[in-house]
Amino acid sequence: MDKRKESVSVDLSQDRTERDRLGIERLVFFSDAVFAIAMTLLVLDIRLPAGVETANNHQLLLLLTGLWHKYLAYFISFWVIGLYWISHHRKFLLIKRWDHLLLSLNLLLLMVIAFIPFPTAVMSENSNLTATVFYALVMALAGITQMILWWHASGDNKLLDMHLDRMQRWREVAPPLASVVIFLLSIGVAFFDLNLVRIIWVLIPPLSIYLRRRYN
Repeated sequence: MDKRKESVSVDLSQDRTERDRLGIERLVFFSDAVFAIAMTLLVLDIRLPAGVETANNHQLLLLLTGLWHKYLAYFISFWVIGLYWISHHRKFLLIKRWDHLLLSLNLLLLMVIAFIPFPTAVMSENSNLTATVFYALVMALAGITQMILWWHASGDNKLLDMHLDRMQRWREVAPPLASVVIFLLSIGVAFFDLNLVRIIWVLIPPLSIYLRRRYN
């Protein structure tokens, strides 16, 4: 009788492990697709201005260089979404189980990620205070959502297969937290110097890469 109960327990454990594996795989595949689509949509906002059909070499060069604000918005958004994807990828190498709250938090994160092309387009067309603050808030919200997802998954290591100490948990929080802090602080800077805000945002990719190397 005990052996039969033990066999049933093992079978149930194996079924749950397979269910978790398939669930995480589907979550990751779906998430990767949303990240990829959001990054691809960013480039659609970069269009040649009217009159390019009749422009000579010099005029075309001026028209292309005149799109620098669109290039900058694309660069910042592409890299920040990419950094959030890297952070998402690393976290789900550690997350081995799922629950309904994890699915909901991941869906919320993807909703924000998919929305990023819109504030990017707004900022590339209107480099004013409202567009800058709107953009910074959306980008910060993506990082905040990702941190909440990680705190849920790693709390008491309930959705992980291994025990992580405080430093290991912090390792997965530091890069998105740095982005959130920079974007929120840049809102205050925007009231004084909009050009300085763009320079600050450009520093996010190298800072995130440094933090990855620092805490790995």
